[in-house]
Amino acid sequence: MKLTTLAVAAVMAASPVMADLVFPSLSYRTGPYAANGIPFADGYEDYFTLLNERDGGIGGVPAKVIECETGYNTEKGVECYEATKGEGALIYQPLSTGITYQLIPKVTADGIPLHTMGYGRTSAKNGEIFSNVFNYPANYWDGASHAVNHIMSQGDISGKKIALVYHNSAYGKEPIRTLEELSKKHGFELMLVPVDHPGQEQKSQWLQIRQQKPDNVIMYGWGVMNQVAIQEAANIRYPMENFIGIWWSGSENDVLPAGDRANGYKALTFHNLGDDYPVYADLRKYVVDAGKAAGAGDQLGTALYNRGMYAAMLAAEAAKTAQELSGEKNLTPAMMRDGMEALEMTEAKMAEIGLPGFGPEFKVSCQNHGGNGLGAVAQWDAAAKKWSLITGYEGSDQDVIQPLIDEDSAAFAAEAGIEAGCK
Repeated sequence: MKLTTLAVAAVMAASPVMADLVFPSLSYRTGPYAANGIPFADGYEDYFTLLNERDGGIGGVPAKVIECETGYNTEKGVECYEATKGEGALIYQPLSTGITYQLIPKVTADGIPLHTMGYGRTSAKNGEIFSNVFNYPANYWDGASHAVNHIMSQGDISGKKIALVYHNSAYGKEPIRTLEELSKKHGFELMLVPVDHPGQEQKSQWLQIRQQKPDNVIMYGWGVMNQVAIQEAANIRYPMENFIGIWWSGSENDVLPAGDRANGYKALTFHNLGDDYPVYADLRKYVVDAGKAAGAGDQLGTALYNRGMYAAMLAAEAAKTAQELSGEKNLTPAMMRDGMEALEMTEAKMAEIGLPGFGPEFKVSCQNHGGNGLGAVAQWDAAAKKWSLITGYEGSDQDVIQPLIDEDSAAFAAEAGIEAGCK
């Protein structure tokens, strides 16, 4: 018995130790944006818990989520990054454009990948300059084009007025340049309506909209700003079918406070909605019912829980790709970066994961860290209290967007002393 024990101990000592695959979560469960930060953080953590409980981790290595509270504060976000990067962090997803801008030079210097899914610095799509930053499957400028394309699908927009109601921050300002170019191309007038953080007071903005009567309103908002905007729009009887938000302005939290008056409001999305997918049965069985959920377990299928889950799924698939590329189960940040750059999401892969038809197909490369830029339009049914896709995944105007990406990324490279190229 003693010899057997010693033999087992010797084998264990000779075997490589399987370290956890570490996925930090720069979350915000407090502060003015907590209502949106909580379901995203829950979806992100629950998916990794599912992989651990059901599959024994990723490639047999457990996933470990280290959560650090930022309160959506840029300075705290940077502090969280510095506090966790030495824990074996493989990838950061800060869910904040302000934090993203501060982390881009840091992750580049530290060799850790940053995934800003549908947010952050749009020109980071250019992987030849932003080697460690990824923003697939779509970015803010894609979203601006998707909104204009949808408005155009309803009729001619030449000579019409489109208002942009935006969070007066780096995030909200991102689409302005793209919309300016699109207004020149399609002949519409662009009206800019900034809303200061956090957005609880918008009387003057909606008085301006009532007076100037834009034909359509596009919103780039977050948190309480969204629900206030939708209620103010309802107060002035603005037609909801002419009001469309970016994907960060399309959660249940945004529309429920307005009740029936929010009916018909639209929002962009780069993934599907609801919980009618096999992976949710597994999440309930292995995570929620097992008492291992990050939250109360009541957010499954909501827009932002789904988005957090989708972000985790893409990170896990990039980790699997990295394991295949490197032949190693234990990953370094450099291996993870290579896995992200080689990631390809096909419908067959998504169906195998238990998410058939959930997101668009896309392929990442050194030149393209942003995917195909596909997006869809969802509409809110107030009676049913649910979002439904009213379009398929459609492309954005790359004739306008790509030159802007080239220009902005080249300016960043010149400023930062970066020589473009593929590793």
